[in-house]
Amino acid sequence: MTSLKSLGDPDVGMVLSGRTFQRRISGAGYGSMRNRARVVMLAFVCVFAAIGGRLVYLASQNVEDVGSPWISPTVARPDILDRNGVLLATDIKAYSLYAEPRRIIDADEVVEGLATVFPDLDRADTFEKLRGDRGFIWLRRRLSPQQRDAIMHLGLPGLGFRTETRRLYTAGATTSYILGLTNLDNKGISGLEKYIDDQGLADLQMLGLATSGDLAPVRLSIDLRVQHIVRDEVIDAMTRFRAKAAGAVVINAKTGEVVAMTSVPDFDPDNPIDALRPDKLNRMSAGLYEMGSTIKSFTTAMALDSGQVTLDSTFDASRPIRIGRQTVHDFHGKHRVLTVPEVFIYSSNIGSALEAEVVGIEGHREFLKRIGLLDRISTELPEVASPQEPRVWKKVHSITASFGHGFSTTPLQTAAGVVALMNGGRLMPPTFFPRDQEEALAVSSQVVDARTSQDMRYLYRLNATARGGSGKRGTVPGFHVGGKTGTAEKVVDGRYSKDKNFNAFVAAFPIEDPQYVVLTIIDEPKRENSERSATAGFSAAPIAANIIRRSAVMLGVSPSSEADEDVEALRPS
Repeated sequence: MTSLKSLGDPDVGMVLSGRTFQRRISGAGYGSMRNRARVVMLAFVCVFAAIGGRLVYLASQNVEDVGSPWISPTVARPDILDRNGVLLATDIKAYSLYAEPRRIIDADEVVEGLATVFPDLDRADTFEKLRGDRGFIWLRRRLSPQQRDAIMHLGLPGLGFRTETRRLYTAGATTSYILGLTNLDNKGISGLEKYIDDQGLADLQMLGLATSGDLAPVRLSIDLRVQHIVRDEVIDAMTRFRAKAAGAVVINAKTGEVVAMTSVPDFDPDNPIDALRPDKLNRMSAGLYEMGSTIKSFTTAMALDSGQVTLDSTFDASRPIRIGRQTVHDFHGKHRVLTVPEVFIYSSNIGSALEAEVVGIEGHREFLKRIGLLDRISTELPEVASPQEPRVWKKVHSITASFGHGFSTTPLQTAAGVVALMNGGRLMPPTFFPRDQEEALAVSSQVVDARTSQDMRYLYRLNATARGGSGKRGTVPGFHVGGKTGTAEKVVDGRYSKDKNFNAFVAAFPIEDPQYVVLTIIDEPKRENSERSATAGFSAAPIAANIIRRSAVMLGVSPSSEADEDVEALRPS
């Protein structure tokens, strides 16, 4: 009876009563409260000791920061490598200049001194910042070592430096749209830098668990050698044809890996002062275009895959098609009945419209969705546009869509769709990270029959070799290339312009068993020595040919010493 159980014990009231109960309880409560107070005080001492220790540690890490308020350091990021291990992006140390206005004796003197280091300094704005009594302000971030040394030699009180981390892009503008950018705090804001943050890096950084020693390098599917070639050829074509813009992508037809992709004009990610200009757009994934006659690849494949059309089928292209107030003509009409191969190599608008009519309006739209042209493409780049199509499909929309007008999509997803037409019918989302064939099959879907794919390989090669085919300038001696051009009149003020084209060319090689698909674009090209607009056969196709000529061996495709194969041997029996 003399032992006291815990204060929460229901038996206490049964053992003790009256004053004895009150005295025992009050005595026990007092002792317990005193013990709790001791524990709380001890906890506070430990917390403050930990904070003090941390502050001492931080101060010891950077002597130059003594006297400055504590600022969260810029975060670390993993190195980014190309598929061969070549460094594309890494962290380096940089110096950032801050001021403590309350410690500045003469603001005018500081402004005059800083102006000798920074000729573009806004003197009035800087003076206003320095004359106050604030404890801390940033003046310049990411200084060069030379700028830091010059400021230190000024000997001005109230200024200090913070050692920060900044991103260095070793390939410069060559990979600008793929890698993207980081902000002043070294956090990804575009491209794959942003994608990497969104996959968990930002969370690790927030928790303080992302340190340079803990982050494994990120390897991409990009081959920097091929990337250099692609950018070089695109810039050359843009200059030669005095175009508004140009771009290209190279995709592995077996895995969906993007080996190279570029768009110009581009920017320098190490000095992105003009990165937000309206013309600085990744046109391959974020640009929407009517892709013109390249879309006839899908129209013909759709007709063949329906089972209602074969390579021996014919369509009467002798007369224009009239629907409502619109009339569909052929650019270079033959004014006769055409076979399916002739519809393709002569790029007949009339023939393509009749092919779409076989499938029907709903079937046509369903096929374009199935092949991935009407939905936002799934890939790692954040900068991806969503295709545009008519709200309600009518016959006129199906007819115009059959030859690449009336709906807009991105060049990247057009190339991905062609990959499916070339590789046996498997549509796979393009990726900027390494992926083997087994992984590609796991994320792909069968969108056309293997027989349809074989038919399309035959038509692509025929278009590049047959008389009258539009793909001749996309061929490369020693490599069996097939392709399809697309010359689309641009919409200007709501009407199609006769003077401005958006041109594209899509190629696959080696066409017997395609390993790679190349798609090139060029916006508003002009003929050499002329102000007239150039067609895709003269402007976009040669870009692809030059890319293939220079990069095929790097990609593991050996040239053939044999004469060109018999095209008819590619035709399914």
